Amino acid sequence: MGKMFFNILAIFAKFEVDLLRMRTREGMAVAKAQGKLRGKQPKLSPEQQAELRRMHATGDYTIADLTDLFSVSRPTVYRTLQRSRPSQAE
Repeated sequence: MGKMFFNILAIFAKFEVDLLRMRTREGMAVAKAQGKLRGKQPKLSPEQQAELRRMHATGDYTIADLTDLFSVSRPTVYRTLQRSRPSQAE
């Protein structure tokens, strides 16, 4: 009897988790439709990204120089530069 009782409790717990996931997805869909679900915002504005790319293209600035000038991390600089390259996944 005890084993059957725990199996029934497990079924109810799984059902609750499924309901919670469903409600979360619905809430996220509503927020996205209202424009409130945007995700993490970029560290640099589009103008700053263009300037960073231009400065890097001149060859006068190292990655370390750019991180100091724009007060961002190295991965942010590399990500910004990577976005400017054409996709090679063809």
